[in-house]
Amino acid sequence: MSDRDPELVGGGVARCPGVSWDDLVAADSRPMPAFMAQEVYEYRGSAPLSTDRYTGDGFFRAEIEKMWPHVWQMAARDEDMPDAGDVVVYENAGRSYVLCRQEDGSVRAFHNVCLHRGRRIRSESGSATMLHCPYHGFAWNLDGTVKDIPCRWDFPHLDDGTMALPEAEVDRWGGYIFLREEPGGPTLMEYLHPLPEHFARWPHEECTTSVHVAKVIHANWKAVMEAFMEAWHNFCTHPQITPFVADANSRYNIYGDHTNLALSAQGVPSAGVDMADRSEQWIVDAYLTHNGRSALKDGRPAIEVEEGLTARRVLGQRAREDYTEAYGRDLSDATDAELLDAIYYCVFPNFEPWGGHMPNISYRFRPWPDQHNTLMEVRILTRVPPGQPIPRAVPMTLLGEGETWASCPAIGVALGQVLDQDVCNVEEIQRGLKASKNGRIELGNYMEIRMRQFHQTLDKYLAR
Repeated sequence: MSDRDPELVGGGVARCPGVSWDDLVAADSRPMPAFMAQEVYEYRGSAPLSTDRYTGDGFFRAEIEKMWPHVWQMAARDEDMPDAGDVVVYENAGRSYVLCRQEDGSVRAFHNVCLHRGRRIRSESGSATMLHCPYHGFAWNLDGTVKDIPCRWDFPHLDDGTMALPEAEVDRWGGYIFLREEPGGPTLMEYLHPLPEHFARWPHEECTTSVHVAKVIHANWKAVMEAFMEAWHNFCTHPQITPFVADANSRYNIYGDHTNLALSAQGVPSAGVDMADRSEQWIVDAYLTHNGRSALKDGRPAIEVEEGLTARRVLGQRAREDYTEAYGRDLSDATDAELLDAIYYCVFPNFEPWGGHMPNISYRFRPWPDQHNTLMEVRILTRVPPGQPIPRAVPMTLLGEGETWASCPAIGVALGQVLDQDVCNVEEIQRGLKASKNGRIELGNYMEIRMRQFHQTLDKYLAR
């Protein structure tokens, strides 16, 4: 199918001319899992979006009132709070919650507000024997029941039942802990479909958080998140990775309202790269220098592309060997795509976990504290060898105003450079959205279909 003309697919939507992601993986050394081989796409219209979605106070208030209370939010991971008595403070969109690990291993989430005078009960995560308000000393047990009402003689009108802390719904999957403020609607497994099936090949419950870094970005949370929903910006924004990332040739799958998937091949060049005077070895060298996600072992012999082989085939085999040794798992059937490619999912509204067998990125985006600023979090999950306990997560590092991602040793220069380039874009986007003359955003029909799905789902919640 190489050098084909643009192919019209449903609703007059064209694909990038040339080699597709499907064509690239067809030449891989292992067959593709059925769920990755399946294209799941539907044309969803071409109407523009209003810039008011990113700048308007009214739109932001509608999100807070009509969307955030009714969606499943990724609030923490199990290794953030592995022991009974561990608590995590999770805040988003004007709400504050405290998640508490119970003696039986379950997790419960309570509104982090004292029912006396409204002070936040806890401001930090940590370990606790009770939830104790520092203002007057009202206290609750970790199951939300009343422990103490000081000067109780002055509160004859209060009883323990009405003073129990209001609780949010909690469920868990893949080592992640989710909460939902208002009950009702799809269960977590229904909401995440088909991620539980897909991630059975790359279980995140077998991972620990080895890197957790956050930074406040001066742009709307949706604009920041959307920088990680499509790959075709790579050619302009991230020129250093174009030798080994096929960007405009990526595949996009959408599943109902709440989940979607992007697949971007690595170990092959961007569609915009002229390979006339370049070799497969050039691709490998660029990958080893600028790929911030791989964990190929240091000290191994140099990776050289022998005659008749491709960079993708050679990199895939080295990754298969190195990750098998590092993680103690048999990866003999792992496809080159699972070892190299960007396999990045989005769960509505603000959670983006990556799949595959390499260390997995997990993004979360929260308005911080308003529609013009976002707390962007980057976790890197590392697999733990079988039989070993899951280590406690590293604490989150919050970068300061003048600190770049690339300056953070935990993130590293290669990944940090990509994130800094993305942040530069989204902060300029926010400035442009405020100054827009026509108040419109135009989306591509295919390459930006994940954004289209996101906004159509958001509209469903706002129309409740």
